[in-house]
Amino acid sequence: MSEKVVSEKVAPEKAASEDVVPEKVTADHMASEKVVIYTTRFCPYCIRAKYLLDGKGVGYREIQVDFNPQLRREMMAKSGRRTVPQIWIGDTHVGGCDELLALERRGQLDSLLTA
Repeated sequence: MSEKVVSEKVAPEKAASEDVVPEKVTADHMASEKVVIYTTRFCPYCIRAKYLLDGKGVGYREIQVDFNPQLRREMMAKSGRRTVPQIWIGDTHVGGCDELLALERRGQLDSLLTA
């Protein structure tokens, strides 16, 4: 399994700075890790989803949108949703934490992760 990749974090004091140029999230970014999860720092659903993935030893690319409105807009454009987490496994948009947990309960998450 790949290591967890944490990226796209911007310190709060730099978030409003004109010097910070957010990295554009493209299909290439999503291909770098099979699992991509858009989060905010204190979201309990984000924490729960990451806990499940960590427990399975699954690497993921975490994109924090707390201090980056551009990344949040991109997340919303891709998912059609405003809430976090938003989770993709490969090209499949899983949805949020509830959908991820439902896949696990139905025994479908592992097969999606290994596909």
